[in-house]
Amino acid sequence: MGRDELLRRSLVALAAAVALTGLATASLRKAAATYGFGILAIAGVLLPDWEFFDRDYSQWLTPMPASRRTAAAAAAEREHDVWKFKPYPLRVAMLTTIYGFGLYKWWMYVSS
Repeated sequence: MGRDELLRRSLVALAAAVALTGLATASLRKAAATYGFGILAIAGVLLPDWEFFDRDYSQWLTPMPASRRTAAAAAAEREHDVWKFKPYPLRVAMLTTIYGFGLYKWWMYVSS
């Protein structure tokens, strides 16, 4: 499953979550907040250049060396490695903190 298919499935799941939130709370504002949080969450996971961030975090401030491969060869290689996410502790802690706080704030807003 490539990034396009993953994005498509994520957006369909988000549409279902927005519809359920809107029906359960009978609030267009809460459904819109669910949509906004979901789009930001999906964008935060699927859009970054993970090839750049898959390096050690101490190398994030240095430029990435240019590769000699063609763009098509690089895309074909990445297609198989879509979910080879290297769990660096700093990255996992950072994403957990950001998404945990966002999910908490979203839940407090929707459940009120």
